[in-house]
Amino acid sequence: MRVFVTPLTAGELTITGDEHHYLHRVRRARPGDAIELVDGAGMRARAVIERITGDATIVRAEAPSAVVAAPPHIRVLLPLIKGDRMDTCLEKLVEVGADAIVLWPAARAVVRLEADRREARVAKYRSALQAAARQCGRAAVPTVTAVDSLHAAIAMLPAGARLVLDPGADRATMPTAGDVTIVSGPEGGFAPDELDDLAAAGFGAMGLGPRVLRAETAPVVAVALIRAATGS
Repeated sequence: MRVFVTPLTAGELTITGDEHHYLHRVRRARPGDAIELVDGAGMRARAVIERITGDATIVRAEAPSAVVAAPPHIRVLLPLIKGDRMDTCLEKLVEVGADAIVLWPAARAVVRLEADRREARVAKYRSALQAAARQCGRAAVPTVTAVDSLHAAIAMLPAGARLVLDPGADRATMPTAGDVTIVSGPEGGFAPDELDDLAAAGFGAMGLGPRVLRAETAPVVAVALIRAATGS
């Protein structure tokens, strides 16, 4: 059993809220059970449940240790996708090993996110990413942020490999170290000026095979291929 605790320290810790509900109601945990605590930022600790009340689970934690992330660091620039497919895409990106997700407003995206709703939506996505990280055994939860434009997303990028997913391109050489950014398009594809901006910023085209993949599938496959190539 794994739950998220912040801050994560050695000694007695009180777990409340959704994580308490997960232990108490979902997993039916009992005093004496061994669990794993993670803070979502790459630290983990073993712990034992000491007691459970209606409102909290009290545990005794050992000293936390860092989980070293395997290179490369993979960032996905992801447009908003319609309906439940967005949730599925985010969940699978966690499972295959994306480290950061940046939501960008593609010109041809079906879904639009108004500024006054952005923080609430991003908070919802953070919660979904945490649940997916717990399910697949990741100690670190990928970050998710939203930007106002593709220009803003590009401006924040560090040095590293940059790939734009293009169904008409050959498969690129898989980057194996450093920082990697993958940008994927919406259901309607990239607008010509978006492709121009990406090319000017040093993005090379990356194909994923002979078939055209859906907007929620392509970034997941791209991350999985890089992780498979690097054994990470």
